[in-house]
Amino acid sequence: MSTSATASHETVSQSNIPDARGLSLFERDPDLARVLRVYLGDATYTELEPQLVDLGARAAGELDDWAMAADKNPPVLVHRNRRGEDAQSIEKHPSYTALEGVAYGELGLAALSHTDGKRPSLIKYALTYLFVQAEFGLCCPVSMTDSLTRTLRKFGGAALVDKYLPYLTARDMDTLYQGAMFMTEQAAGSDIARITTRATRGDDGDWRLRGDKWFCSNADADLAMVLARADDAPEGMAGIGLFLLPKTRDDGTRNSYRIVRLKDKLGTRSMASGEIVLDDATAYLIGDIGRGFQQIADMMNMSRLSNGVRAAGLMRRALSEALHVARHRQAFGQRLIDMPLMQRQLLKIMLPAEQARSMFMHISRCLDKADHGDETAARLVRILTPLIKFRATRDSRKAIGDAMEVRGGVGYIEEWPEAKLLRDAHLGSIWEGTSNIVALDVMRAVRRQQTLDPLIEYLHALMAGAGMPERARATFTPIIDRVARLVAETAEQKDDEIVRQVAGALYNLCSAVFLAWEGAQAGAARRLALALLVVRYKLQPADPLAPMAAGADADIQRALLDETPLSLDQALALCP
Repeated sequence: MSTSATASHETVSQSNIPDARGLSLFERDPDLARVLRVYLGDATYTELEPQLVDLGARAAGELDDWAMAADKNPPVLVHRNRRGEDAQSIEKHPSYTALEGVAYGELGLAALSHTDGKRPSLIKYALTYLFVQAEFGLCCPVSMTDSLTRTLRKFGGAALVDKYLPYLTARDMDTLYQGAMFMTEQAAGSDIARITTRATRGDDGDWRLRGDKWFCSNADADLAMVLARADDAPEGMAGIGLFLLPKTRDDGTRNSYRIVRLKDKLGTRSMASGEIVLDDATAYLIGDIGRGFQQIADMMNMSRLSNGVRAAGLMRRALSEALHVARHRQAFGQRLIDMPLMQRQLLKIMLPAEQARSMFMHISRCLDKADHGDETAARLVRILTPLIKFRATRDSRKAIGDAMEVRGGVGYIEEWPEAKLLRDAHLGSIWEGTSNIVALDVMRAVRRQQTLDPLIEYLHALMAGAGMPERARATFTPIIDRVARLVAETAEQKDDEIVRQVAGALYNLCSAVFLAWEGAQAGAARRLALALLVVRYKLQPADPLAPMAAGADADIQRALLDETPLSLDQALALCP
């Protein structure tokens, strides 16, 4: 580590181009350990820390190198073997398969939630948060394998679970079954009721699927969840069923579907996405016809949460790179980080990155409670999950673009991390529902699942908790109530024209409260300061023609960028 750091600084002195390669992504993120202790507790965190330290170092070195190589060498679809036999396969670059070995095998990211149910889900998400700072594309198959396993265990019959669970949770790459979700059709993107893929039940009781699926990530997965319409079922959502599609039948033959081609994508180029034609493919019904969308929605929600984790990780990598550049690059006789405009730009990257991190950690806390039967926690997960998917994935595009600008023209070059980060970030707001669809889902959660009241009560309870300064409570309480009224009125009036604005306000509110709560729990005033800046810049009215000088807050904001401790008095000075 010391050798890499020295080499990096020598490069700066000669070329004035700071290079953080080899500098641990864990050690460069001092708040990560502090916040994880809040959520995991000292004992669990202490047990996890060596793995985080190791992964942070590897993500800045060999994993990053493998990810860059895999991005430049995307998978290739091979239709026939060398004997001319029809034996489709996808050839992956060795760097990608090496990354698979780390994610599935060494870290067990797809298996952790299913092999030790007593362990907090945040362990999986914390490891993913570091891993994704090197490689984004593989995190999609990992997440789908994890969420497919959850959906199968939750809704599948005992025989199917017993048959496939050992393979889905295996950490040996020769035994592992990877998962996928084949849902999208050309005429039926987010409009699930328009799905045309057909499911026919034969005399033997088995189901056969026919139709085209237009965007299938992890196209050669061993198992996929597929939505299809039963032949004798009614039109609309009532006719949709969820099916488990194996790549290989029980007799060892390849199932009856073909990958037509792989997608040439802007980002996630390391991972194979393709178009698939189903031709009487054998599949197993999960649950009942008519419940297909409700069942796959659970899988999508877990994928949406993973999407939020990935967005947070991408933003943190971009922030770490931007801070390193700003601290070490000289221009006009001073370091970039000493310049007021650069400080403002860096803060605009830091705030959304911290918001997203607090959101996914708090959702994981609620998820564990929900999985143990806490109905209130389940309602919180139901609304917080689309919130993070809606806002964090959009924030990541802007934050990473700003970080690229900090590095300047060099950041636009594919040899550096920002270009790949930006390409990958653009997928987050499309997968598992575009921004409009997910914002509407937030309001659907309010209207149908009655999630608003439990959420507002929960936010008030966090602010009333031990250790929260009275001045902070006085700042947050009226804002919580005001946002609650806005959301309730929008839901009651069914005013879909403003749902994006409303969902954004609710996200900013929740993330600010979670930041403040973390600060109170950890005795870390800088978390409270970040929360109060979210309030200032995202939840309070602003005159677009009024000067925005930092003024008396300049020292506080600089301390935030230096990632050094703040006093409670300094943080509270940011209260309106």
